[in-house]
Amino acid sequence: MAAIPRTASAEDLLRTLYAMAFIVEARDPYTGGHLWRVSQYSAKLALAAGFSRKDAATVALGGFLHDLGKVGVPDAILNKPASLTDLEYGVIKTHPDVGVRVLIGHPLAPLIDTAVGGHHERMDGRGYPNGSAGASIPAEARIVAIADAFDAMTSSRPYRRGMPVEAALEQILRGLGSQFDPTFGARFIALGRAGELDGIIGHSEAGIPMYVCPLCGPVVALPHNRKTGETICCRICGDRLRLEQDDGGLRLELTGEKSTPAELEPDIDHDLIGHLIEEAVPDLPLGRELEDSGQH
Repeated sequence: MAAIPRTASAEDLLRTLYAMAFIVEARDPYTGGHLWRVSQYSAKLALAAGFSRKDAATVALGGFLHDLGKVGVPDAILNKPASLTDLEYGVIKTHPDVGVRVLIGHPLAPLIDTAVGGHHERMDGRGYPNGSAGASIPAEARIVAIADAFDAMTSSRPYRRGMPVEAALEQILRGLGSQFDPTFGARFIALGRAGELDGIIGHSEAGIPMYVCPLCGPVVALPHNRKTGETICCRICGDRLRLEQDDGGLRLELTGEKSTPAELEPDIDHDLIGHLIEEAVPDLPLGRELEDSGQH
């Protein structure tokens, strides 16, 4: 693959992708940190499977962007706190194709559209949107599928608690060859049982654990620059929460105050985006894509 130029255009292109992904994730307050975790799991699995650093970085970017198509799913379906009807599930199943269409014309689309479009395919051909099977599913999509499913299983939702890690790994084990790629799945299970995923599980970024609103229960992702005494807002119940020091970390305490509409606006963590770009640019194979698009 071509070398990566450290150019403003490369960074700007990545920034647009990450910003789009953050806006999509902000629509579902219960999945805070999901994109970061899927990206990190995907990178670890790709490296463990023998991918080069450039290819692993590409898989990680696909993992961060995999749910981009959920921009087209109505809030009433995306945030429904109960089982979906067949029609509603049908709408959810459109998001891989929508994500690919959103990326049309973007110079970096060739790096990520296979992961975006294929992360819900299954090895047995019973996935969506195309019913692809086996090796016809791109490797990066097979990796992101495992990372996405594991994070979904271990994360809490309004209607259920997240699974213990070992229970989720057992689910992957049972799905090898049917839902999940057997080679990648076995490597992921080994990573999990070796503790290699522990710094990602339950975190919204490196070193930042997820917190739970003490009033209504959803997870709250804290930007890494938040300090004791500052307040954040729960976008579900609208209460303002204060960060207080606790043994070994922070805790959230109710203030009894309601948030303002401005405080409840979806937020883009530009500091995290900057950190992600700083990590990604040295490894992503951006040169060829930018040359093809005339960005140099």
